Amino acid sequence: MQNKIKKYRFAMEISQQNLADLCGVSRETICRIEANKTNPSLELAYRISRYLHVPIEDLFTFDEEPILQ
Repeated sequence: MQNKIKKYRFAMEISQQNLADLCGVSRETICRIEANKTNPSLELAYRISRYLHVPIEDLFTFDEEPILQ
């Protein structure tokens, strides 16, 4: 799953630490998510999208693999 957190965070002039504080996680967690080293929980993804004022589907992109039938 890819994300655009950094792009929207920069546009709003919010630091990783500020976003982390708003979401109740560590700055390292936000850093790892931005770097695509880990995926957020659904709850955290929702909180991030809410604080950045971006629909969750615009913030995160899930590259689906074809469904085998």
